[in-house]
Amino acid sequence: QVQIVESGGGSVQAGGPLRLSCAASGSTFTINAMGWYRQSPGQRELVATISSGGATRYSDSVKGRFTISRDNAKNTVWLQMNSLKPEDTAVYYCNANSPPPWGHDYWGQGTQVTVFT
Repeated sequence: QVQIVESGGGSVQAGGPLRLSCAASGSTFTINAMGWYRQSPGQRELVATISSGGATRYSDSVKGRFTISRDNAKNTVWLQMNSLKPEDTAVYYCNANSPPPWGHDYWGQGTQVTVFT
């Protein structure tokens, strides 16, 4: 089992920065990719992911503004969000993926990000 704890959400004025943190504990040796998803009314979308080897992937809507990073030794992932827009408002969830043979996705409890004008 893997436990996920997120922190760092809050309210910020448009154009400002915010940094999210996600720490995994437990059977972390099973984890490959970690990432962030966000949920707004009606949809959950991928924001960014990073593999254990450091390969990153971003949604088009955040490219150039958000940066995902990872410390494998600390089992921690960060999402640096710059130039935030009101449409970035959502609940952000951290995900840790354990590929086969474990084949399981773990999720944090979610952290609210609100961007106001």
